[in-house]
Amino acid sequence: MFNLADLFKRDYNVLNMSKAQVNIENDSSIHVIDVRTPEEYRSGHIPGSVNVPLDRPEKIKTVVKNMDEPIYVYCMSGSRSSAAANYFSRLGYTNVTNIGGIGGWRGKLKKH
Repeated sequence: MFNLADLFKRDYNVLNMSKAQVNIENDSSIHVIDVRTPEEYRSGHIPGSVNVPLDRPEKIKTVVKNMDEPIYVYCMSGSRSSAAANYFSRLGYTNVTNIGGIGGWRGKLKKH
């Protein structure tokens, strides 16, 4: 039987970028994952983040081996990061947080 609530079920956490930034700066165990395209990533990303483009989400398995470690996911606006956070959770990652769009980041960005 179809359950309407399943359409809105979320198996990941949500945190705004300012709170996430404080956590990232104070906890080196957090894996920060940028799910934008490689081109977007090169144009400016959160220092220490790893690019796992949304079109290759299975790459997360090579980046984060321990399914219980904290993962913060972001993109440009928060839409792709929501989809990726959902996917990572369904793979079995237990501590996934969508931190939204990079526009909310108030620190320096790394470019390369």
